[in-house]
Amino acid sequence: MVLEYLVRPPKVILEKNPLLLLLHGYGSNKEDLFSFASELPEKYYVIAAQAPHDIQYGSYAWYAINFDADANKFSDLKQAGESRDLILKFIDEITTQFPIDEKDISLIGFSQGAILSYALALSYPQKIKRVMALSGYLNLDMAVPGFEKNDFSGLEVFASHGTVDQVIPVEWARKTPDALKPLGIEVTFKEYPIGHGVSPQNFYDFRKWLLEH
Repeated sequence: MVLEYLVRPPKVILEKNPLLLLLHGYGSNKEDLFSFASELPEKYYVIAAQAPHDIQYGSYAWYAINFDADANKFSDLKQAGESRDLILKFIDEITTQFPIDEKDISLIGFSQGAILSYALALSYPQKIKRVMALSGYLNLDMAVPGFEKNDFSGLEVFASHGTVDQVIPVEWARKTPDALKPLGIEVTFKEYPIGHGVSPQNFYDFRKWLLEH
């Protein structure tokens, strides 16, 4: 399966340019995060990938979210693992297609895209340099078994969340820095007085973090 995607080429051409891969949330599509591609640093290839599962009316998902009889949400871990590895394969394909520096790949994920960004970076840290996880949380069950033995010395994380998020409680996101610290991963964590979304201040902060890292 090949993922559909949108590309904003870098305005500053290097021999090989770094990549920002944008991963949208549940029920969205490749256009969503790509809407702020023009505001991202000019030296990057900005590529927005579209999730493989069509849930109708221009909406896509990386994995199913099911509800049990008590209305508890749970994620389809099999589909999540398949999408995680599909994104990895996609990265390998686009780095051969475009002059991308495979040693400088960053993920910007929102919601479900953020959850998968963590899973991908923990599973294959040799491939991912930075994660910007917006309105997501850490689900270690989505990483490959034995991931904790990986070398995370080159991985950096920016995480952010809205304090009044109705979709993913902020308490879930607050656990991330402490969960990643034993692995030696430093996390910049920020909160904003918003719901499930990205405020202008949030965008400004992660863009600034990206420029500094």
